[in-house]
Amino acid sequence: MLCRRVCIKLKKYFISGQNHSKYSVISSVLEKAKIGEVAEIKGWVKSLRIQKDHIFADVNDGSCAQKLQILIPKHLKTDALTYGSSVHIAGKLSKSPRGQLELLAENVTVLGKCVVLDGYPFNPRTAHPPEYVRQYLHLRSRTNYFSAILRVRNALTRHIHEYFASKNYLHINTPILTSNDCEGAGEVFKVQPENDETIKVMMQEGCNRDTVYFGTKTYLTVSGQLHLESICRGMGNVYTLGPTFRAENSRSRLHLSEFYMLEAEIAFCESILKLQDVIEDLLKYLFVETWNTNESDMFLIDKNNRAPKWTNKDFITLTYDEARNILDKKGLISTEEGINKEQELALVDYCKVPVFVTQWPKDLKSFYMKESPLDSTKVDALDLLAPITGEIVGGSLREDNYDKLKRKLPSEQLNWYLELRKFGNIPTGGFGLGLERIMQVLCNISNIKDTLPFPRWPHNCDM
Repeated sequence: MLCRRVCIKLKKYFISGQNHSKYSVISSVLEKAKIGEVAEIKGWVKSLRIQKDHIFADVNDGSCAQKLQILIPKHLKTDALTYGSSVHIAGKLSKSPRGQLELLAENVTVLGKCVVLDGYPFNPRTAHPPEYVRQYLHLRSRTNYFSAILRVRNALTRHIHEYFASKNYLHINTPILTSNDCEGAGEVFKVQPENDETIKVMMQEGCNRDTVYFGTKTYLTVSGQLHLESICRGMGNVYTLGPTFRAENSRSRLHLSEFYMLEAEIAFCESILKLQDVIEDLLKYLFVETWNTNESDMFLIDKNNRAPKWTNKDFITLTYDEARNILDKKGLISTEEGINKEQELALVDYCKVPVFVTQWPKDLKSFYMKESPLDSTKVDALDLLAPITGEIVGGSLREDNYDKLKRKLPSEQLNWYLELRKFGNIPTGGFGLGLERIMQVLCNISNIKDTLPFPRWPHNCDM
């Protein structure tokens, strides 16, 4: 009986709507505003202007770049109502003498105080440098600049999924824990239990310290590519978007220890040109759609960012040898093989648009890349170069010849990967795109650490 009475009370509670707050997000208020209508909002005070009879407060709740102006009668002001405080405000929508939408407050509740003199690091109407804001990762979403970056990142991620859904790709969750180092560079984080007793017991059972728990060396993933290839050979076009990890000892403006990778694998892909078309189409779509949905955020991040990039221009393709010749003529060639960051940016500046560099020497690329039919010393691989970051996309056709792949396979641990070529094999190609580097290019952000909420780099993992 007691259980039945509780259920009846819960049912009445949910039907009555008491479990739902009546407040609206500010983006919705601004979009669907009706003068004279009652509205309730919750958010944070971004500025206060005290006049003789009224107080003007600008409130933002993170849902959009715009703030809602609140006209507060002076008798509703309390000492707790300050810059940075969180508030719940109810009133009627009106238009100011200048035609600006505002809320005439009838009730003001301070939900959380913000005593600025007690160590709050940000000041009103102050554009703090990103380097300063980066010291306060737990608070930097309170700044206009960084909240705009997070909204753009959210929109970019949504548009990625929209694009691939429209092209009938399947979204696959590839593992974060893996036994393979896809790139073979050794820049991996090893995974082991923290509990010493667990390690001790497992070693007594015959495990060695390197392979304890999983029975094999296990790492945080550097790429989901090899896993995508296995799914692609049974289900067609696939993609993944998730965290990847690199143990590079670099604190540069272009490197992170944890970052997000968009990776796609295309079934029955026999041409590097097809791969280039997919990449170019994807990037142009993402840039246009993100601009269309987040124009005010883009302008807040960079006032010179007034239009989506390169949408009416074709990307340029250079072979590796052609790129090296251009760099040689500019006096930027070095005796080392490959193309470094300075040279990548010089090529983009020379071409004025993103540049595909194709037909790479096989010694410079990974074992899984397909030998070029044009030159056995080259592979059908590509790097896409863009401003600010240099390389933003890397991709290739995959070696589908069993015997050639077997000769190049770096470890017996990857025999399963070789076996994919035995049973109903197909030609595939794919690419990986760094989400944070796309954010840098899209928003003109110089430091990659400002493109995601909680950046990780050597000597920094505070939260």
